[in-house]
Amino acid sequence: MRITKTEFPEKSILSQGKKDFDYMDSFEGELANDGGNIDISEIGKAFFTSGPKWGKKMFAFRNKIMGLFGLKTGNEAEKQPKEKDFQCEVGERVGLFKVFDKTNNEIVLGEDDKHLDFRVSLFIDKNKKEINKNSLTISTTVKFHNWLGVLYFLPVRPFHKMIVPAMLKNMIGQLENKR
Repeated sequence: MRITKTEFPEKSILSQGKKDFDYMDSFEGELANDGGNIDISEIGKAFFTSGPKWGKKMFAFRNKIMGLFGLKTGNEAEKQPKEKDFQCEVGERVGLFKVFDKTNNEIVLGEDDKHLDFRVSLFIDKNKKEINKNSLTISTTVKFHNWLGVLYFLPVRPFHKMIVPAMLKNMIGQLENKR
C-alpha cells in the first residue's frame, strides 16, 4: 500500500480556514475492499490504535517534557474514555485529542493550548477514483500563538512527517482487515 503526500482536501471542513494556519500537510492512502462502507467512527477509532510503537514512546516522552512547561499532555481529564470505548462524538476526548467536528466522511480532532492550536482531519473521499477504491487522507493544521509554539514545533515537525504516514498505513491495514 502506498501513502503519498497530497494537496489539502478542498472538501475538508478545515479547508475554509486554510489561510489562517501556519502549517498544513496532508497524506493520502487508498482504501480497497469497498472502503466506502466504512463508518467514519471506525476510522476515528483506528486512528487511536494505529500509532507505531516508536511513535507512542516519543509521545510519552513529549508529555513528560511538556508537562514541565505547563502545556497540555492529555492526562488532565480523568474521566476520558479509553480508545476502545471512544464513540467519536463531538466534544468527546481521548488523551490530548478532542473531537471538534464530525460528518459522514470526516472527523476533526485536535486541541487548543496556550502555545498553539492543532487539528487533525481524518477524511474519506468515497469513490474518488474507482468504484472499489476510496482514499483516506490525514491532514494536519497548526496555528501558532506565540514563539513557544514555533519553538515547540521545530523538533516535532520532522517526526510528524514520519509518524503520520506510518499511522495512515496502519489505519488502512486495520480497516481493510475488518472487511
